[in-house]
Amino acid sequence: MKTVFLFPGQGAQYPGMGKDLWEKSDAVKDLFRLASGVMGLDMKKLLFEGSAADLKTTDKAQGAITLVNLSAAAFLRDRGVVPGAAAGFSLGEYAALVTAGVIDAEAVFSLVKFRGEVMEAASRALDTAEGPPGMTAVMGLDLPDVRDALAAAGIADVYAANYNSPVQTVLSGAAAALGRAEAALAAAGARRCIRLAVSGPFHSPLLAQARTAFEAELEKYSFADPALTVYSNVTGKPVASGGEAKRLAGEQITSAVLWVDIEKNVKAAGCAGVLEAGPGTVLAGLWKALFPEQPCLAAGTVEAILKISGQ
Repeated sequence: MKTVFLFPGQGAQYPGMGKDLWEKSDAVKDLFRLASGVMGLDMKKLLFEGSAADLKTTDKAQGAITLVNLSAAAFLRDRGVVPGAAAGFSLGEYAALVTAGVIDAEAVFSLVKFRGEVMEAASRALDTAEGPPGMTAVMGLDLPDVRDALAAAGIADVYAANYNSPVQTVLSGAAAALGRAEAALAAAGARRCIRLAVSGPFHSPLLAQARTAFEAELEKYSFADPALTVYSNVTGKPVASGGEAKRLAGEQITSAVLWVDIEKNVKAAGCAGVLEAGPGTVLAGLWKALFPEQPCLAAGTVEAILKISGQ
């Protein structure tokens, strides 16, 4: 039976995240120094002194969240908690790839820096007078009902981007299109539609330009075969090789996140413990929706990790 690390993605960020980990761990301090050098930003200042607005833009958020995800994983290892499998939600997949030995931390900070920049540029090209593109979480409807409601309303320019749970689907689209979709889904019985704290229409064909640029950048990097089981957002299944991991990293930008499939496959493979290694508790909530009998424990702070490790 394995302990599984789940890493959150963009939208989980908050000012001050990771500060307690930095204060208690030399390994975390090393990660902050590495990330600051590669990203060309003072990550300590950004995370500990920056505002929510500073952390929202894609080019900054991706490095910041990846840094805190890896910091949580490092502190867990410091306390003797070692994963046997890993998965990450959207951006979180990059911390999972590091955890599985597919890429190293220096490479991942370089990659997420580039990824954030091209995704931010592609997103800003979609800004309109109505506002920036983005994402909306639809609560209370399953994926087929969401798609049926959008089709019935004639809304073709909004995409199902994240399959989070049987009663939560996240949509991507331009600002006006998302507004129309929210109204149509409310009329179809959605309990609530929540705009997410992101600045782009992620995991949709709207970011095709970013995917093309990122796939060219990926060719500069070597991806090793996974040293432990790591799951893909694109397929919901374990990644078989470094070559597959590289290909899926490009596809992930425009493909839906099959998080429900990942959760089901993690559970079916057997897991002694499931930990959300990173900021917030979003993934713990999604896990609970499927498997309330086995909680996913928050593991993104010193207090939580010490409790998990019995220290």
